Amino acid sequence: MSHEFWQPLKFSLEVASISVIIVSILGVFFARLLYNKTFKGKMLLETFLMLPIVLPPTVIGFLLIYFFGRNSPIGAVIEELFQQSIMFTPWAAIIASTTVAFPLMYQSVKLGFQSVDKDIEDAAKVDGGSRAKVFLLVSLPLTLPSFISGLIMSFARALGEFGATLMFAGNIPGKTQTAPTAIYVAMESGNMRLAWTFVVAMVLISFLMLLLSNIVQKKP
Repeated sequence: MSHEFWQPLKFSLEVASISVIIVSILGVFFARLLYNKTFKGKMLLETFLMLPIVLPPTVIGFLLIYFFGRNSPIGAVIEELFQQSIMFTPWAAIIASTTVAFPLMYQSVKLGFQSVDKDIEDAAKVDGGSRAKVFLLVSLPLTLPSFISGLIMSFARALGEFGATLMFAGNIPGKTQTAPTAIYVAMESGNMRLAWTFVVAMVLISFLMLLLSNIVQKKP
């Protein structure tokens, strides 16, 4: 049972870690891009960015297959470059986890930017700070609690992704099997001991993530 347990859990942690790095970059980029901006269609764009948080996982999985599958233009380019489809690969699991985790990171960082005192940013600009320096040295550090909270919540969400991952990456032991899909297989096969081991591990990790998020949010 050792290999059956540790391999999917390790893979899940790796997928969640890579996904969090991606959503951190994208979340900060889009949050800053749309922060304090007013333009036609902004509400539609923000609604689109938040859509994965309310869509059923099967719908997300279907859309990922549609846009990245072999019959899609993007999928065809990927297959031409790498001589294989992205479906049923570790990268498919990463894309699925990134998709569902992104809204949490975006929303958290967005709220962080909104809480920054604009007078502080203006003062830094008056003192000669460029737009990039003000962002890196003033705005971003002031959003650190929100950024860390988004990081934690995104990691927990990516770690627990099941439906979209199962459809897009499959459940290949030793290759794309994550802890959530391993729980499903263990239950289906009647291996309740293994299923409970996964469940306890996931509950413990999720509990620690939420606890850490609450601690960060309560810090002054």
